[in-house]
Amino acid sequence: MAACCAAVAATAAAAVPVAAGLGVLTDPVRRHVGGGGFLKVATLAALPEDGTPRKFPVVATRVDAWSRSPGVPVGAVYLRRVQGARVEALNVSCPHAGCSVDFDADRHQFRCPCHDSLFGIDGGITDRRSPSARPLDALEVQVREGGEVWVRFQNFRAGTAQKIPIA
Repeated sequence: MAACCAAVAATAAAAVPVAAGLGVLTDPVRRHVGGGGFLKVATLAALPEDGTPRKFPVVATRVDAWSRSPGVPVGAVYLRRVQGARVEALNVSCPHAGCSVDFDADRHQFRCPCHDSLFGIDGGITDRRSPSARPLDALEVQVREGGEVWVRFQNFRAGTAQKIPIA
């Protein structure tokens, strides 16, 4: 009988640290990390009224399994006014290989410096010999009260013709 009680007590004593360890190991899986929300990027007043694209960094609070880091750069976008207060956003990453595209104001086009993909001011492919299989990735934009420009920022897989979000 004493041996049985000792075995039960030992099992109960060992269960506590095992359960705590399992809780720590499975925390990243159980933790819900929000994503896909809108981030404030700029103000309407910061965008040229003539529709010229302007590059803005996108910063967010990055959350991983055990830490939270506010104000971390997660990418960049080109914003431009279209028809007054409407705004369009393009991810700066080239869909071909992920290089950051530049805007050539003289030619009114985007150019990828890595492989010479050329894109129109709307992000569409302008050269049929372009190595990029798809246009620049457009992002959803909201202009909120006070003229704040919010973008649903997301990166997409490079090197594919399909616009596949990266988790």
